[in-house]
Amino acid sequence: MEYIFSLEFIYLIASVTYILGLKMLGHPETARKGNLIAAAGMTLAIIGTIFLYQGEVASIIYILIGIAILIGTVIGWMVAKKVGMTKMPELVSIFNGMGGASAALIGLIEFHHYIGDQLSILTIIAGMIIGSVSFSGSMIAWAKLNGTLNKPIRLPKYNILNNVFLIGILGFGAFMVFSGSDSSLFLYLLFFAALAYGILFVLPIGGADMPVVISLLNSFTGLAAAFGGFLYGNMVMLTGGILVGSAGTILTLAMCKAMNRPLSNVIFGAFGEGSSAAASTGGKIGGSVKEASASDVAILMNYSNKVIIVPGYGLAVAQAQHIIHELEQLLESKGIDVKYAIHPVAGRMPGHMNVLLAETNVDYDKLVEMEDVNPEFKSTDVVFVVGANDVVNPAAHNDPSSPIYGMPILDVENAKNIIINKRSMKPGYAGIENELFYNQKTSMLFGDAKVALTKLVAELKNM
Repeated sequence: MEYIFSLEFIYLIASVTYILGLKMLGHPETARKGNLIAAAGMTLAIIGTIFLYQGEVASIIYILIGIAILIGTVIGWMVAKKVGMTKMPELVSIFNGMGGASAALIGLIEFHHYIGDQLSILTIIAGMIIGSVSFSGSMIAWAKLNGTLNKPIRLPKYNILNNVFLIGILGFGAFMVFSGSDSSLFLYLLFFAALAYGILFVLPIGGADMPVVISLLNSFTGLAAAFGGFLYGNMVMLTGGILVGSAGTILTLAMCKAMNRPLSNVIFGAFGEGSSAAASTGGKIGGSVKEASASDVAILMNYSNKVIIVPGYGLAVAQAQHIIHELEQLLESKGIDVKYAIHPVAGRMPGHMNVLLAETNVDYDKLVEMEDVNPEFKSTDVVFVVGANDVVNPAAHNDPSSPIYGMPILDVENAKNIIINKRSMKPGYAGIENELFYNQKTSMLFGDAKVALTKLVAELKNM
């Protein structure tokens, strides 16, 4: 009975819930339940740490911990309840940044307690550097997603500058570990240098690359947390950090594959250079654009057998996820086969479109990943692209000079008819024109996605 209520056993249960929760997050149908299971495990670990800790702790510490938990819970609850689906990537960036900041603060607080223990100092310095980079980088990512920093900022020779700066930080950190220095000045210099590097690392990156950035910074935070768990000998913190770090790394590699960009290019190379490269080419695509009305699109869909919907960030911005689900249900009531084609980096974070559509209770089986849906476009009567741009641009196949050349895309150009809903002809985040707009099979349905879809649904109901 004493073992059942031991802290080690509580940590074991919490670790199992992390693994189980992460496993369930791998599928949209079980993701919600997995998130709740992992959260329950985290709550159990926190309660166990507070009430089953064996050392002597002053009463004031428990009061401060309680106040901190209360404030954090209230703020987190209020923010999460109010945040819109379009703002979810920004919220993820903030939460991830807070995790990095916590890891960095552990290093600042514990450094002087472990002077002389080289392994512990190495762990502290590593965790502080990674956590600081994750925090400042996540804040810049939030500002970019929020529109505060809507253009990449590149210093001259920024690749060389960033890489030299990183080497300098690592070298200075190694000096502190092996010299046995206990200088607070050196510690804070390293801390602020790591913060500066996080800013320089993310600042040049364009908005189209944010899904990769978010997953990469997430892996950084997990790694920093794992160092904290190793320092304290805290198995649940170590397990959680390893899981977050490894899952973030795997997701980063998957995102890199989807963007046709090697990981080495993400860390050291010309990450996010698409916009500048596109601007330098500056060429215009020839051809004319064919515009369609909601009535035209409704007639085309009404006499179709198969329709595939391609959701993008424009759908999220217009908050049109509910009306797109109504369109899907209306088409199905007419005997039309309807699916959603999901590109891995559509939106502003990994899985953004899955989360957006899950909010409206879209059947998970209708969300088809890129590799599985691409062969189906040839037999599709109508492809309806809502707010997506770069992920359907045939230049990725056809134009070797294009900055997105080689990027896997949704092959919507193979469908019999293509309808694209956009506010205007403005290019996507890659900053290049879309060849698909000028395709003879393409018709443009201009306007806000929610307004256009509402008109389309109304027209279909009258048929």
